[in-house]
This record gives sequence, C-alpha cells and structure tokens, in this order.
Amino acid sequence: MKPQEIEDLSFQIIEKEAEDHGFDENHWPVVQRMVHTSADFDYINTIRFGNNAVEKGIAAIEKGCSIFTDTNMARVGIRKAEIGYFGGTVSCLMADPAVAARAAAEGTTRALAAVDMAADLMDQGIYVVGNAPTALLRLIQLIQEGRADPALVIGLPVGFVNAAESKQELMALDIPYITNAGRKGGSNVAAAVVNALAIMAYMKKTQSENA
Repeated sequence: MKPQEIEDLSFQIIEKEAEDHGFDENHWPVVQRMVHTSADFDYINTIRFGNNAVEKGIAAIEKGCSIFTDTNMARVGIRKAEIGYFGGTVSCLMADPAVAARAAAEGTTRALAAVDMAADLMDQGIYVVGNAPTALLRLIQLIQEGRADPALVIGLPVGFVNAAESKQELMALDIPYITNAGRKGGSNVAAAVVNALAIMAYMKKTQSENA
C-alpha cells in the first residue's frame, strides 16, 4: 500500500472504532490525529481544549506565526509545507548556542533558557511542549508574570514526574491551550496536534480561494 492509502485506511479504522466520540468538526481532527499518531484511543477521553484553542491556533497559523517546540523531535514532526504556506516558522532552540550561553550566564538549564528565549521572540506564536514538564512549568510561570503571551500553548509532556501536574497548572490558566489529563503525551503527539491545526488552516484557505 502507498503511504496515503495507509493513512486513509487508518483514519477509517479510527472513525469506526471511535463510534460516537462527541467531538465537533473543529475538535475531532485534532483528536483523530493524536489517536492516529499514538494508536491510543484514550486521548478521546483525556484531551482538554481551553478558551477557543482550535480557533485561536488556526488563526495564529494563518497569520504566519512562529512555532517553538521543546524538542527537535517535535520540530521535525511538524509539517512545514502548510506552516510555510502562511509564512510561519518552526524552531527548537535547545541546541542554539545563544541558549547555552544564556543558561551558563544565568546558572540555569538549557531547557529553561530555551523557554525564556522563545518567550522573548514569540509574539503571539504557538509554544509546543511534548517532552519536558519543566519547560511547560517555566512557560506557565512566564505567562503568569506577564512575560509571555502565546496565542496557543500545546502542553503534552510525558512521564511520571510533574507531567500530569504541569498539565493541571496549564488548565488553570485563562489562555488558549490544548493538553490532556494524565501522564501520557510525547513529542510525536504534540506535533500531531500542530499538524491537525495546520491542515485545517490550509484547507480553509484553499477552499475559500476555490469558492
């Protein structure tokens, strides 16, 4: 089978097994891609959307926003064609020499320094956390202090230490977010969320042009 045929069949299987999932046409594509990436239907029950997250995420992509990830794995997994169509960029600052220098100067970790630098550059962008709860907790702190104002936070860190707790803190904020309850997550799932939003933005744009 060709790759597109495999993907199409996968989505057909998901539709059949998900049955009456209860999501509308804006939210289901996001959940569907999370399930497709992970083969884990539990996301149907644990996904959380806050403050018009899907609409705000699509709008940010349409404006050509900057997208920052906490890992290169998430960065690589995000579809560049749709993001680039709108003039957007996808970056991970973890390996940036300036981040290493900042971490050394401030006596902190590169993960925290990368969040700080992204906050300086973001300007209504999207921040994607798929690995480190410490990155999400730092971003939450910067938002609470008024030092970061992302258009959307995708918070899906994975693990046993502070992953679930950091997501609970994110859900307490009055900002657009997409996250899930519990320990599950990962860079691949976080990238899938961005891809769902990017595809919806691209389809919306091309359909309006062809109308």
